[in-house]
Amino acid sequence: MIDSLSNFAVPVAEWFRRELGKPTPVQEYGWPKLSDGRSALLLAPTGSGKTLAAFLVGLNRLMFGKRANGGVRLLYISPLKALAVDVERNLRLPLAGIEQAATRLGVAFDIPSIALRSGDTPAIERARFRRRPTDILITTPESLYLLLTSDASRHLASVETVIIDEIH
Repeated sequence: MIDSLSNFAVPVAEWFRRELGKPTPVQEYGWPKLSDGRSALLLAPTGSGKTLAAFLVGLNRLMFGKRANGGVRLLYISPLKALAVDVERNLRLPLAGIEQAATRLGVAFDIPSIALRSGDTPAIERARFRRRPTDILITTPESLYLLLTSDASRHLASVETVIIDEIH
């Protein structure tokens, strides 16, 4: 059997094995496709690791891949009620753990910048994003529509990965 974590940089694979052990079936299925840049619909029960599967591929690219010239590279779209939990569990915790693993292993990495855009985002934060877009943008469908119809839409031309969560 091929190790599905072999598509990742060593710190990502080490963090995953230490924190979570073995990949779930949906992760083993999704990672090769996502790592190759192909689109995939990951359909599995709640708690099976779908969102983490997608975020890990994106984090791997952002932290250990070629640095881009700016603009959003990973766009995560989810309903507001899911954002806080998903972002903490599937983005911020893995990011911190992978950073620690890379530091311990002496592997160079970049820390991606992150912005959250929802209807509650203050005007000062929206203006900051227009001046200096982040690597990762987390937003709701409603806020994405507003972004796409504003001058900030130019920052979305650089998107490499789109994660759409909670499709109903």
